[in-house]
Amino acid sequence: MNAPRHCPAVLIAAPASGQGKTTVTAALARLHRNQGRKVRVFKCGPDFLDPMILERASGAPVYQLDMWMVGEQESRRLLWEAAGVADLILIEGVMGLFDGTPSSADLARHFGVPVLGVIDGTAMAQTFGALALGLARYQPDLPFAGVLANRVGTQRHAQLLEGSLTEGLRWYGALSRETGIELPSRHLGLVQASELNDLDLRLDAAADALASSCEVALPPAVEFAAPEVIAAEPLLAGVRIAVARDEAFAFTYGASLDVLRAMGAELRFFSPIRDAQLPEADSLYLPGGYPELHHVALSQNTSMLNAIRAHHEAGKPLLAECGGMLYLLDSLTDVEGTRAELVGLLAGDAVMQKRLAALALQAVELPEGSLRGHTYHHSLTTTDLTPIARGLSPNGGRGAEAVFREGRMTASYVHFYFPSNPTAVAALFAPDHGAAIASRLAPAKEHLTSPTVEHLTSVGASLLAKSHD
Repeated sequence: MNAPRHCPAVLIAAPASGQGKTTVTAALARLHRNQGRKVRVFKCGPDFLDPMILERASGAPVYQLDMWMVGEQESRRLLWEAAGVADLILIEGVMGLFDGTPSSADLARHFGVPVLGVIDGTAMAQTFGALALGLARYQPDLPFAGVLANRVGTQRHAQLLEGSLTEGLRWYGALSRETGIELPSRHLGLVQASELNDLDLRLDAAADALASSCEVALPPAVEFAAPEVIAAEPLLAGVRIAVARDEAFAFTYGASLDVLRAMGAELRFFSPIRDAQLPEADSLYLPGGYPELHHVALSQNTSMLNAIRAHHEAGKPLLAECGGMLYLLDSLTDVEGTRAELVGLLAGDAVMQKRLAALALQAVELPEGSLRGHTYHHSLTTTDLTPIARGLSPNGGRGAEAVFREGRMTASYVHFYFPSNPTAVAALFAPDHGAAIASRLAPAKEHLTSPTVEHLTSVGASLLAKSHD
């Protein structure tokens, strides 16, 4: 029996989206990393862009924690493993602290991680204390560490905010709006970390600003219970999977890639923008990303387009998610009206929209088994294809995402979280016997009971309010 582990930890939350949680979490991670500490950071809920920033800040991989998509047992395992190697665990919340079911507060309460409230202090003085008290006392059983002020003006302004705190609430310091680390964004959220040439300078500036306004001491240690350990079946032993990875295709969950490796797969990364051919592979994975920003370059790489067509024509497995699915369509048109012809394996066309087209958690029943994930996109696709499945979503209509299949090719707007059902994932990628895997093995044990429609409605309604911090 594995023993519990102890590690200082806080969950960074806020009254609402847009308060600067990602900036503050990244600043804290870099601050303690610069002190020589090992920092592990997690992100609540589905997100690809914030973790890229947080990985750069902490120097370690960032994984998701979520009571629905990831599940309680998997979240427990991730925290327990991190506690064995880290000096500090930081968890960035999602939306407002109490928004959604389950919320960031629910996760903090379940694992006993105290909450560090981040409040945007712009145009505020003593009211800061009222907001802080509300966050700390709204749910009496919620562990609460203290508060940190973001986007503070002058030193006097920070003193006013600190002086407004009552009932012994701890002041964790302030981050000035003059530190020059505000992170740029585009239609899907933050700009990718690889696109920010001065990101390390911004992070170091933020860390220095925090160090000058607060103690650099670690928070109290939290006890993390040992998880139930389930050994992975070698269902993909020897299978070579080509994985697209470049500026156009970067939305992959680290935990999903870990599951493929744990089942014995060999991952071979390539760039659909720059490489002329696929690596030698049995299966192909096209994750999401920003193909709309590179669709002309993608269309001009005709040798790669032909290689992907040949892969499909050979009857090899192919999984495409969101941006990966757009790449497989006949064409993609950006918001300026520039159209580019792409792979053409899926009969249809996509057009980028100026507004969000769909956002929801998704539970999809595939022939291989049930998978969980989410959808978040600004494009609309027109096709005459008949889907083999649709996601269960509280949003209805556009939120109930279609899953298309042609031979061994599976494509959808849904970003699947592979650990939610490794057996189903193995069946999608296995070269010759995917169906046999699905039928031979018992379905993977659900990490949570099946969600009710009411539960999904609550989650989805809160997700619609989400914007990246």
